[in-house]
Amino acid sequence: MDRTEPRLITSVERGVATVVITNPAKRNAMTTAMWRSVPELLERLAADPEVRVLVLTGAGDTFCAGADISTLRESADTAQGLAVEAEEALAAFPRPTLAAVRGYCVGGGGQLAAACDLRFAEEGASFGVTPAKLGIVYPASSTRRLVALVGPGTAKHLLFSGELIDTERALRTGLVDEVLSPGGLDKRVEEYGRVLASRSQLTQTSAKEFAAGRTDRDAHWAAEARGSTDTAEGVAAFLERRAPRFTYTTAPTP
Repeated sequence: MDRTEPRLITSVERGVATVVITNPAKRNAMTTAMWRSVPELLERLAADPEVRVLVLTGAGDTFCAGADISTLRESADTAQGLAVEAEEALAAFPRPTLAAVRGYCVGGGGQLAAACDLRFAEEGASFGVTPAKLGIVYPASSTRRLVALVGPGTAKHLLFSGELIDTERALRTGLVDEVLSPGGLDKRVEEYGRVLASRSQLTQTSAKEFAAGRTDRDAHWAAEARGSTDTAEGVAAFLERRAPRFTYTTAPTP
């Protein structure tokens, strides 16, 4: 395979799956084929019991500059629909997801980052939502997700103007959760990924659903908790002053 071919590169190590957006010729812009591959890729990773955390990042010094604009000439509606499907698949991933952002995180890249549970960024990163520069109606689901993250004021600023904001403002408005000094992002993400992989998946997956607003799964998670050994293991490990060995795994949410 051509190393410069636009694609998503995946690896799994110590419970952490890393997906790298790779299109170096266009600042990691997402092609139609890349958008199409996201749901299937995430479905495969969700079915792997070894995967306890997912990290999404970009190759080199850029996260993702958005959709490859040439795809919009073919069919803007089709391109936008594929982006929304990818975004929703990422938001529905049943385990913790983290976007590791450096450089540009713009347009479709912002959609993907917003769909992750958490966003860590390196100083100097730039964030933007740019449909107003192209005369595109931003998807309703993506708009609601953005508003939930940053509030209506900042969401309107980003959508109305298409201007980029820096990491300081992104942190202040809630678009990112942590900002790391240059050179510190990879180490922090690796350490935090290990922390998440060591915690109870029972707790994480139920919390993710509840935080997303699901109100029809209380009985399900109560039954899962009763049938799991995670609580007993967590209490025993605490009393014995050792690291817990949680074993609960979950399938994708129906």
